[in-house]
Amino acid sequence: MNELFTLERGEAPLVISIPHLGTHIPEALRPLYTEAALTLADTDWHLDRLYAFAREMGATVIGARISRYVIDLNRPPGDESLYPGQTTTGLCPGETFRGEPIYRPASAPDEAQRAERIARYWRPYHDALAAELARLRARHGNVLLWEAHSIASRSPRLFEGKLPDLNLGTQDGRTCAGTVQQAAVEAMAASDSTWVANGRFKGGYITRCFGAPARGIHAIQLEMCQCTYMNETAPFEYVPERAQAVQPTLVRMVGGALEAVKRLAPAFA
Repeated sequence: MNELFTLERGEAPLVISIPHLGTHIPEALRPLYTEAALTLADTDWHLDRLYAFAREMGATVIGARISRYVIDLNRPPGDESLYPGQTTTGLCPGETFRGEPIYRPASAPDEAQRAERIARYWRPYHDALAAELARLRARHGNVLLWEAHSIASRSPRLFEGKLPDLNLGTQDGRTCAGTVQQAAVEAMAASDSTWVANGRFKGGYITRCFGAPARGIHAIQLEMCQCTYMNETAPFEYVPERAQAVQPTLVRMVGGALEAVKRLAPAFA
């Protein structure tokens, strides 16, 4: 563990990545932020607790400690849009999901400051994730990267109406083997939750960057509605009874995809 992220190593061919878990804004930067930003509303709250079951599967779990308002670890370093033509947030976002300013006037990072944040915060997370995937792939031949995310069920700036409870993304099937995606989809379909595969959210930068089935890395992103396991308004409490209702589906999704990965022929290219 360090100030940038937590890392718990397992030996199964499974990595759970939680890049928006972080709530830390360094003290030197805090005066730059608006009061609205300091509520950290767009955090992927409590996902380390929700996915605690994965440790029993032998998963490696990496979770950010730095807030996405400092730098978004799931955006490309060049800040190009992952969803051209749709509203989204950037590498060093200037607005919350609700359109509120994140920075006080004249306080947003300039190009040099953005480059410093990439080097100080963004790069170490990606390097650590790459190292863990390489470690497990060398041992198993194939590895599952599960990108864990959550979002408020209604975000009018980003999408219309209410989002389905479970939103699986594989960049339209490009970031994992078909059997791996199908195993996760079957678990969703057997649940009481509403769901979609490759709908509004098709997988962010980490899923698209690391997902390479031909090289043995099978990446899936799951964007969950936060109302399935917590309260969506401040102070954003975890709701155990909701979490306990949705966790069996998550166990079947992750477990099914993991078993599908284990059945694949080793990819040592």
